[in-house]
Amino acid sequence: MWAELKARLLHAGTANLTGVKADDFIAASRAGPGAGKAGSVFFSMDGRRVRLTLSESGPVMLEHTGNGHVVLRFEGREYEGILERPGLHCPRQAYLTITGSCIFQCRYCSVWKNRGSRRSIDEIEAMVESVFPGIDAISLTSGVLTGIHEEEAYVIDVVKRLLKFRLPIGVSIYPEKGTPFRLKSAGVSEVKFNLETATDHLFSVMCPGLSRGEAFAALCDAVPLFGRNHVFSNIILGLGESDEEMAGCIENLCQNGIIPVIRPLTPGGDLADFQPPEPSRILRIAGIHEEMLQKYGLDPGAALTMCPACTGCDLIPWRDT
Repeated sequence: MWAELKARLLHAGTANLTGVKADDFIAASRAGPGAGKAGSVFFSMDGRRVRLTLSESGPVMLEHTGNGHVVLRFEGREYEGILERPGLHCPRQAYLTITGSCIFQCRYCSVWKNRGSRRSIDEIEAMVESVFPGIDAISLTSGVLTGIHEEEAYVIDVVKRLLKFRLPIGVSIYPEKGTPFRLKSAGVSEVKFNLETATDHLFSVMCPGLSRGEAFAALCDAVPLFGRNHVFSNIILGLGESDEEMAGCIENLCQNGIIPVIRPLTPGGDLADFQPPEPSRILRIAGIHEEMLQKYGLDPGAALTMCPACTGCDLIPWRDT
């Protein structure tokens, strides 16, 4: 039942939160599906979670009855669950965006429009300190302030400062040649380099100025360094790819020891007029995803950081199915 409900909630995307004041349960984001929006909550039921962006016009109704207990009303049915307290951005993690702006203009992304600032290393350390020890991991992502190499160098300086917390650290940045080795040498535990699209053609349309091939090469280089089950790549579902193209992308990643994270499109950026994938398609692709993970002996349940450990925005095989 959970997988079907989560697929419908991911498609709906937004929720109207009413009832007892719930500020302690609302997370803000400078990257990902909720970037620049009013905040989000993590609804949990039987130990499984989904992230919902808050909107008064949202089709999902969440009534907070106090102490994190909520009733979710959607499509004529009611579900009892809880709101999870976020660490930073998501439960049990300090998931931070280092640079909240970007010189690249990927069409599905709004970060480059937000013109956010770069957080100082002292600020980042203090933010992690504010939620420690109530977290299990630190996850770092970033836009690109001036250039890919400079961004990586700054992220590595951040990582070195955060090693003091003795927690696994995951990093998701746009890579170049040598990035996996440099991140591993700095003390990073896991990496996520996002291919974003199922095909090279779609990438050229959606991410002008960047190279999908370069990102894939970095992913392959990362596997022997970080180990199987600790190298990930987000692929957006709903950019115009066919099921066959998505299946081919998933298998190509899995056979190289890389765990795909299939992210249903949240329309935004230049794609505000796009429609999110239907729940039936989310479930269909999740079935292919599970089959390929099993075929190549990969387990997203082993993830320590970032999106596969959180599961809020994606339907993760075995954790949700």
